[in-house]
Formats: sequence, C-alpha cells, structure tokens
Amino acid sequence: MKPLALLIPLALLISCGNEAPRRSATSSSAPVAVQVSTAATQEWPAVYEATGTVRARTSGTISSQVMGYVQQVSVQVGDRVRQGQILVTLDARELEEGVRGAEAGLAEVRSAIPEAESAMAAAKANLDLAETTFKRIEDLAAKKSISNQEFDEASARVKAAQANYEMARSKRAQLDPRLARAEQQLRSATIMRDYARIAAPFSGIVTAKSVEPGNLATPGAPLLTIEQDGVYRLEASVDESRLPAARAGATVEVALEGVDRRLNACVSEVVPAVDAASRSSIVKIDLPAIPQLRSGMFGRAFFPLASRKVVEVPASAIVERGQLQSVFVVENGTARTRLVTTGQRAKDAVEVLSGLSAGEKVVAPVPTGLEDGARLEVRQ
Repeated sequence: MKPLALLIPLALLISCGNEAPRRSATSSSAPVAVQVSTAATQEWPAVYEATGTVRARTSGTISSQVMGYVQQVSVQVGDRVRQGQILVTLDARELEEGVRGAEAGLAEVRSAIPEAESAMAAAKANLDLAETTFKRIEDLAAKKSISNQEFDEASARVKAAQANYEMARSKRAQLDPRLARAEQQLRSATIMRDYARIAAPFSGIVTAKSVEPGNLATPGAPLLTIEQDGVYRLEASVDESRLPAARAGATVEVALEGVDRRLNACVSEVVPAVDAASRSSIVKIDLPAIPQLRSGMFGRAFFPLASRKVVEVPASAIVERGQLQSVFVVENGTARTRLVTTGQRAKDAVEVLSGLSAGEKVVAPVPTGLEDGARLEVRQ
C-alpha cells in the first residue's frame, strides 16, 4: 500500500505542473484589439524641396575711410542701432588740425576782400575825377585857353586812373577763386574730420565686431557688420531642371529650423546664372517678419509641381525604430511587421514609397507592445 500512496501525490504534482504553462499559453495568445486602415492610392500635389540659408536682405560691413587709432567702440555684438548712431570714434587730432588750417586760410581770403573792394572803390573815384577834369580841359583846349602841355597831362592822368582801376578790379576778381578754393578745402577737411566718427548707415543689429579701442583702423578693413533687423530672406539652391517651378512673385511654403510652423513666403528673385559645379541656381525668397528669424538659419523651400499618385497610410501606422520604419500589416487576423520606405508627409498621412501595396490593411494606431505574430481583434 505504501507505493500506491507515493504515486498519487506524484501524479497530482505532475498534473499541477502542466496546468500552469497551459494557462500561460492561453493568456499570451489572447487577441489584441486594434483598429485598421487600408493603404489607399491618392492624388498628392508634387512638391520639390530645396534647401538654403537665411540671410539678411540688407547687410553692411562697416569700415573706416581714414587711417587712425580707435578711441572708442560704442556697441557690442547683438546691440540694436539706429541710423546715424555713432558706432566707432577714431583719434581725430590731425584731422582737426587740417580743419583749423583750412579755416585760417578761408579767414585770410575773406579779410582781403574788404581791402580789395576799398582799393577798387578808390581807384574808381580817381578815374571818375580824372575823366571829369579831362572833359573840362578838353573844352578849354577847344577854345585855345590852355596849352598843349596841360592837355597832355590831363589825358595822361585819365589813362593812369583807368589803369589803376583795372588793376584794382583784377585783384578783387582774383579773390573769388581763392575764396572758392578755401571754402572747398574747408569742406574737404571737415568731411575728413567727420570720417573719424563712424556712424550706422541704417537701423539694424550688430552681428559681428572685429575692433577694440587702441586698434589701428585702416581704410577698407572691416570693423563691424550690421544687418537690417526684421528683413530676411531664404536663399535656396534649386536644381536647374526645377527652375521653371521657381518664378518671381510665386508663393511657396518655407520650413525653418527653430520655427515650429511653416511660413508662406514670396519668391523675390531668381538668379539667372547657374553654378557649373552643382548645376543649381540661387532662388531668393522673402520671409515674413517674425521674431525667431536669425541670419544663418537652415531652411527648406517647397515648390509645388504637378500632382501625382501615391500610396498613403495614416501617420499613426508608422513605427520608427532608429533609422528603420515599419507598419503592422493584417494577414489572416495576425499582425505582421513590414519594413517600409516613407516619403512626404501631409497632415495626418504619410506617403509610402516601397514595402506596401494599395489595398493592404495596416494597424493604425499601433497599440503599445504590439509584436509580430500577435493575434488581432479588429474593431471599428
């Protein structure tokens, strides 16, 4: 009887051990409730995507027109400046000396003018007196009341007075070009002195600075770079085969890094030259004024082309694992993983370039934890 008593508990243990795996297998094969969508062929507008860089429409490099040591730099990178604001001041002592010298020369010429005019007036008075006297002498000579000697002396006095008057007029006339030259020299010296105070040519923001107090500024050497704030454009590189789609005045969509929405922008210029190396041309697209814009940002421009047929699925059907993209295809009530290649996105739909055919059903949205081979319960 003892052997029989030992076999019964052993049989019970074996029976209990087999029951647990059976329940586990039953639970793991329970169908997963999902919703499905059919991959469909749709007409999508064809779009050509071009990449480019955001640049300021108006940008200026500030440099000095005269040589001199920098005394003061009034701005830093990122500062906003207004038109006419003084940005850099140079040592202007030599230029000031030039202005003072020109002022002295002008003052000298101007002081000579009253003297010359007085001399001319005196000479004119002498001439008038000599002419009046000569007329009287001439009348007396006609009456034989004076000698020939007296007549000749009166005539000589008129000629001498006339010569003195002409000389005085000539000296006064010579002062006019001297005055004009002195005024021009003063204007030139003043302009050169004003070059020592370098001002902003337009309102904007300082984007680069390569000068410090004490540096020697030379003509043409860049000191600052200013970009007109709020006026930017995207300069996109477009393949020459796609240039017909880029027309001046056309409206295109633009996507920029750091901006969470697409912008409507206008093509302002298509550069007619094509780069021989890249076989592309630059298309300039004026951007709307938004606070996030910065020069140098990366951007994409989307040029509309003719419509095309594509296979689309809901965006929620796409599973991304690193660089791989896949969908779960419904086959005989079972989920099967299918690698796909996707293209463009439009709202909640994704273009499937390969790996899926129109009419196949995919799981959308994909439940958390869904695996290849899982049984499915399709719900509407």
